[in-house]
Amino acid sequence: MPGGALGGTVDISLAATADGLFQCALPSAGRPDPPSCVRLGDRDDTVPRTLDPRVEHPFTDWLQVLTDRRAPLAVSPAKAPAGTIGACYSVESTSASLNSPLDVGIYCYAPDGTLTLMRTALGTLKLAGTPAPPPATVQLAGPVVDGEPLGTAAPDPTESPSAGTS
Repeated sequence: MPGGALGGTVDISLAATADGLFQCALPSAGRPDPPSCVRLGDRDDTVPRTLDPRVEHPFTDWLQVLTDRRAPLAVSPAKAPAGTIGACYSVESTSASLNSPLDVGIYCYAPDGTLTLMRTALGTLKLAGTPAPPPATVQLAGPVVDGEPLGTAAPDPTESPSAGTS
């Protein structure tokens, strides 16, 4: 995820393997160090809220929210942005919801239910090609090290962007 940590200054990847759930810090403008990974928990654990770049939610738990007729959402048809495949919907939270169960914005789906575009405060995700099955396994971007994972919040101006990593 480009800009997935430290207020967009550090690129990261998240991966679940048989050994657990990992966050890997990648070389980027805000972190020129070699890639390294820290363990966040067990394979089936969720990413802690302070570390969550949120890009996985449209493909995981937000699907349940969008199909729940009791969810505090207002959904209406929306014009598809140029080059977008499928039907698009504007999704807003209702006044009954203090904390929206998902990011409000535009969601587009192909006839088979595949998300083809999402435009929210998170940014824009657009399907670039035909989805393929996931790989049987994934290799971490770097070695696993002892250290603290990188949060999504911008670093304190007095801290080094690579603080908390080895």
